[in-house]
Amino acid sequence: MINKKTTLATVCALTVSSPLLADETMTHGIAYNGFTGLFHIPSAEVMDKGIVDIGYSNQLEIRGKYTDGHNFTFSAGLFDGLEVTGRITSSSMHDNLFSYDSKGQIRDLSFNAKYQIPFIPKDWVSIAVGAKDVGGAANNYEAFYAVASKQWWDFRFSAGVGASDTLTGQLDGIFAGIEYQPFTWLAVLAEHDAEAFNVGARVTLPKEWLYDLATVSFNSRLYSNTKLADDNVYWGINVSMPLSDEARTNYTPVRPAPVTLKPVEKPTKIAKVTQQSNITPQPESKYKSNKKLETNSTIVENTKTDSNANQQIHGLKNALVNDGFENIRVGISNSQLIIVEFENSVFNRNEIDALGLVLGRITEHFTNNDNEFVVRLSKQDIPQLQIKGRLDNYRRFINENITPDLMISNEFGNQNSPGIKWAGNESSNSPYFVPRLSFTPSLATTYATELGVYDYSLALQADLHMPLWQGAGINVTGQVNVDNSEDFEQGKIFQNSRQETGIKRAVAYQTFALPFNIYNQTQIGLFQDYFDFTGITNETVWQSPTGRHKLKAQLGYFEYKDYNTDKRDYSIYSYRYLWAEKDVSFHISGGQFWNEDSGYKVETKFWFGDANVALSYSDTNIEKVGISFSIPLTSRKDMNAGNWQVKGAKSWKHSVSTRIGDSHNALDFDSAAILKSSIDLDSTFLNQDRMSSSYVYAHLARLKEAFETYK
Repeated sequence: MINKKTTLATVCALTVSSPLLADETMTHGIAYNGFTGLFHIPSAEVMDKGIVDIGYSNQLEIRGKYTDGHNFTFSAGLFDGLEVTGRITSSSMHDNLFSYDSKGQIRDLSFNAKYQIPFIPKDWVSIAVGAKDVGGAANNYEAFYAVASKQWWDFRFSAGVGASDTLTGQLDGIFAGIEYQPFTWLAVLAEHDAEAFNVGARVTLPKEWLYDLATVSFNSRLYSNTKLADDNVYWGINVSMPLSDEARTNYTPVRPAPVTLKPVEKPTKIAKVTQQSNITPQPESKYKSNKKLETNSTIVENTKTDSNANQQIHGLKNALVNDGFENIRVGISNSQLIIVEFENSVFNRNEIDALGLVLGRITEHFTNNDNEFVVRLSKQDIPQLQIKGRLDNYRRFINENITPDLMISNEFGNQNSPGIKWAGNESSNSPYFVPRLSFTPSLATTYATELGVYDYSLALQADLHMPLWQGAGINVTGQVNVDNSEDFEQGKIFQNSRQETGIKRAVAYQTFALPFNIYNQTQIGLFQDYFDFTGITNETVWQSPTGRHKLKAQLGYFEYKDYNTDKRDYSIYSYRYLWAEKDVSFHISGGQFWNEDSGYKVETKFWFGDANVALSYSDTNIEKVGISFSIPLTSRKDMNAGNWQVKGAKSWKHSVSTRIGDSHNALDFDSAAILKSSIDLDSTFLNQDRMSSSYVYAHLARLKEAFETYK
């Protein structure tokens, strides 16, 4: 009790002697458990949307005691008020837990989630509910809690109640904590975690000190009155950063267009022309002379207009060629409609950047016009998106950031309207017979097994893609093994999942754009992701006119290349809903998967610019939950293609999953699996499932920013 009073008195003395941060929001840290909080207890704060945090701490909770060990956490703010965490807890890094010498050790993979209750005014109090170590086979740290927090000057007070069966008693009852932040880089922490009183500090290096790349924080528990710890002092380090620089929160929001009310016009009196009119009739000869002059003037004016338009469309086409676009056609019709048709091979992370640059280029080259325009984006002559608008209206969007009036659709209008004058007789920069080589890591991993915290097999994968004609091409994928952990070496336990050197896939494909927003693609060739198979796959997609709803059917039939004993097929049917305004998509798929396991899978993707984090649940021969992230591994604008092109991966995915509902947590590599190809409808032709009017309308600010960045 004396130690408690002494510590509390020290904290109070510090609060009196420090400056106040009356109007500033305090920073928040990550507790050893992986959620936002102090040391052991959560606060009602949550991570900002789009922020990820990677952490390590050396405090291990095992069999009712705290001892030295390893905690690895990966946390992410997925939605306004929602954060999730994956956590690995281990006594050692590489000890084999099946051996007698490792008896008594622990290695555990768990998931946490916390949600801040919305609609509560920020100046009142923040309230959150959460769960720790949910759903797994062995719930060593399971707890449920509710917590409220309130910031007052440079203090944050948190108090809550929890229920837990852990032997340490952590979060099993009433808990409370105080954070005191005298400076932006320093916070003093004191908490009671329902079992013991803990005091320490957190030091934060702001992002501004680290070239705006990340925020790094160090925390240490310096004192505890618990009887369950081998040592009073434990420490942790966390690195926080945005998942993507292209997240919508980084752009200036577009202002709504002002509503102008037309005044009610009073009816005007029409003057009657009588025979006593003062109008003197013109002589007929003079009238004919004036008419002839007007006709000649009109011809001269039209000639000038045609000459200017011809220069403008040629200048625009040359600019688009220099930008690296392909299959370019620029024309103007008799009604002065500007038509731009092109394909994008340089902004591979997101087609919306290409659209933004092209639309901006039109306003650059038609500076004093108010023509209507239509822009058509295709891929290998497969229609993707069409945008219609007016120049003055879009120019106002560029200059004043006011929402433009655009008509967006996936189907093209009449492309062969009469009276169109094209810049040049043919399209420029053909996309066909141009080899395109992309590189990406190929990684097989295990986490928190009895053999180690992390095992891996790493390969460098190369994809060679060559378009041949409309919607068709060939794709060859090969890889070279780079490195393996010991358990992935030949003759070891994970050798069957090792990334081997050789050809992975070699396919030819044909894609069709059908009426009513239907796309179809067939692939035939060699599939060696899982042993040596030859096969054929077919994928059919329908999108609603706005792109919010999507139906997809995936069918495949395969035969083992060397024997006739193994024939297999899969048939998966899925539905997707896109909540474009929040950058969230909901997916459900079901049927027979690659390993002949039948069932369904539910997934929610949270997009942050060109990266996403996904939560999934599948129920086939086993139940499984997982978290994955997908990030681009190439620059926002790749090299121009020319006669060849080398680039990185526009999307690289990595996932972690665990069984639920079982008494054991045996490894699973292949349940609810579908063969993936480097060329498919979603990634190649549908902008990673974001090729729709609803997506563009929700990301107008990026259209403007792309033009201003690359003009």
